Amino acid sequence: MYKFKRDKYQKARGGKSRVLDVSCEKCGEHICYYQKDGPGLLKRMYVDRFIDTKPTGNTLKCSTCELTLGILIIYEKESRNAYRLYVGAVHKRAVSSKLIH
Repeated sequence: MYKFKRDKYQKARGGKSRVLDVSCEKCGEHICYYQKDGPGLLKRMYVDRFIDTKPTGNTLKCSTCELTLGILIIYEKESRNAYRLYVGAVHKRAVSSKLIH
C-alpha cells in the first residue's frame, strides 16, 4: 500500500491527492505510478512524486518505443525538478493507492 507524501506542495493544491497509472500513448507501455496532487490536467510530473521508478536524465522516454514523453525543467514557482510533458504523449488513469506496493 502506498502512503501519500503530505507536504507543503500537497497542501497548496487543496490537500487532495490520487495515484495515476501513467503509460505511453503510442505503445501503451506502463511508464510509472505517479502521485498527482490537486485538480487539473497532468502538465508536468514532479520528480519527487514518482512512486515505482525514479527517472534520470534530461528526457522522459518510453522504454519500449523510445518516444520522448517530456523534458526536465526546474519549475520556477517552487524551484522543483519536474518533467514537462508533451501534449498527448501519455495516457493516465486513476488507481487505488492500495494496489501500489
